Amino acid sequence: MQELNKYKDLFHEQVRKVQDQVCRKIQDLDPEVELIEDIWEREDFEGNPGGGGITRVFTGDKVENAGVNTSLVYGKISPEFAKKFGGNADQMWATGVSLIIHPRNPKVPTTHANFRMIQIGDKHWFGGGADLTPYYPIEEDFLEFHSVWEKVLRPYGHYKSMKETCDTYFTNTHRDNEMRGIGGIFYDHFNSGDLEKDFEMVSKLSEEFIPSYFPLAKRRIETEWTPEDEEFQLHRRGRYVEFNLLHDRGTKFGLESNGRTDSILVSLPKRCMYSYKYAPKPDGPHAKMMEYYKPKDWV
Repeated sequence: MQELNKYKDLFHEQVRKVQDQVCRKIQDLDPEVELIEDIWEREDFEGNPGGGGITRVFTGDKVENAGVNTSLVYGKISPEFAKKFGGNADQMWATGVSLIIHPRNPKVPTTHANFRMIQIGDKHWFGGGADLTPYYPIEEDFLEFHSVWEKVLRPYGHYKSMKETCDTYFTNTHRDNEMRGIGGIFYDHFNSGDLEKDFEMVSKLSEEFIPSYFPLAKRRIETEWTPEDEEFQLHRRGRYVEFNLLHDRGTKFGLESNGRTDSILVSLPKRCMYSYKYAPKPDGPHAKMMEYYKPKDWV
């Protein structure tokens, strides 16, 4: 238990560091972006102090909206919530960083990432990952994003399985298994039995988010776009909302563990669109982009 407590403290330090680093990169990408920081607290199931977090929300012209949140929550949990994890657990502890970036320019992909550590009763694990949701078919960006994750995971041998898990998870099953974006990596309940090695791997993953996304975002942030590009982007953001509200386990975990609703739902885009039976014009770049919303070997 002493070793576990050590790595719990270290991982909380890690997610706070990542939060600060990503926030600086967002401000570099959009120097005029506005930031609201909100420090919040929560109560556990029995009404006792249960930790809290730091929510940072960005709005701007280039970064339309973004959220970079950290939390450290603990305390008693409801019996119904505990049953999902088996055993006789009545206590939980969790820390993590969760982020979402929705750029204004349709040529710049939306991105999402989270890195977390959870303990419920005598069980502990890591979870998280990173994925890309582009709206324009720039294949070199997709290759670059996946290459970063393949490289960092190469020593551990997990890229293929985490990539396949991501392809399966971030999917709107109610829309004929259409993926939310072009994937990335995703893992949950990860515990190899070697806590030090697991901590090392997940910490490295959290540090690789910046090089996976910001170089390609910086290249595209000033490119021109058309109203048709924006229309497609807004419709695809609608699909993003559908996934987050209908399927995302992180959203459900946060709400069921008495998390802070506004901080959880900051992942939603500022604007989106829905039209009955929407489809992009055939033979154009957006019809081409639709072909990428299915599993594909990128590396």
